[in-house]
Amino acid sequence: MKICIYGAGAIGGWIGAGLAQAGERLNVVARGATLEALQQDGLSLMRGDVRTRVPVNAVADPEALGEQDLVVIAVKAPALAAVAERIGPLIGPDTIVLVAMNGVPWWFLEGGFGGEITGHRLAAVDPDGAIAKAIPARNVIGCVVHASCSLDGPGVVRHHFGNGLIVGEPSGEATPRVQALVELLTRAGINTTLSPQIQKDVWFKLWGNMTVNPISALTGATTDLIMGDDYVRGFISAVMLEAKEIGRRIGIEITQSPEDRHEVTKKLGAFKTSMLQDVEAGRSVELDALVTVVRELGVLTGVATPFTDALLGLARLRTRQLGLY
Repeated sequence: MKICIYGAGAIGGWIGAGLAQAGERLNVVARGATLEALQQDGLSLMRGDVRTRVPVNAVADPEALGEQDLVVIAVKAPALAAVAERIGPLIGPDTIVLVAMNGVPWWFLEGGFGGEITGHRLAAVDPDGAIAKAIPARNVIGCVVHASCSLDGPGVVRHHFGNGLIVGEPSGEATPRVQALVELLTRAGINTTLSPQIQKDVWFKLWGNMTVNPISALTGATTDLIMGDDYVRGFISAVMLEAKEIGRRIGIEITQSPEDRHEVTKKLGAFKTSMLQDVEAGRSVELDALVTVVRELGVLTGVATPFTDALLGLARLRTRQLGLY
């Protein structure tokens, strides 16, 4: 297969390393120090003290690769618009685009999903429709990542814990192409599950991430401190109940209570969220894909979101002060 990783960061590198170890020849679109490292040393995956190095064909220009069978997009949401501007040469009529990103994606309301708002363009994540035009929904397979990875340096990925991907067609169909993709990712050593409703899996992961992430960015606190404060946890629960009702109105029933989810988060111990890590590193934050889009869906479904609005306003103010939003 012709496989390309667009965004050789922590998650893209982790998926790519597995595919390369399974015997697939791996193309990568990268830039700067990452491009140089990949061209000189290949892609490295660290598990503890064990380093696995795989060769890759790393380029700066997608036109050098041409149409691919599979493109894995694994970038932060703020970078997606720039990717969309350049990704065209990689995508043919039959190319699968696996979107391994946090938050609500531009294709969320495609495939007949969403009830009365099916097919609506979400302005929070695709303001002018350029992403949907560049990456057609017919090519997309959705993905939810359940793995923690980081970068030791350019081209060097460290795997911490978790080894799961959930994938699915926006339509929910178990098509031959998505079944083949599950088999491929499984051969790559990744625990891969086929979802009958990938939007539900996206929303359920968002249900926890949309609160703790921006609160950590606001406060600089690790998750144990956030979960340990009764007032903060109560505020988080109020936001989650708004998102739970939005989900119900678009066909996603969440049977858990916010407190159920808090118990899961508590068990993870003290860690820095991805958004807090981005703030500390001076990187743009994924606020629109995690929070702004929830407010937009609230407007579309007629659900009042005063607590979500408060969280968005505070997080937006803070990250704008830092020049990260």
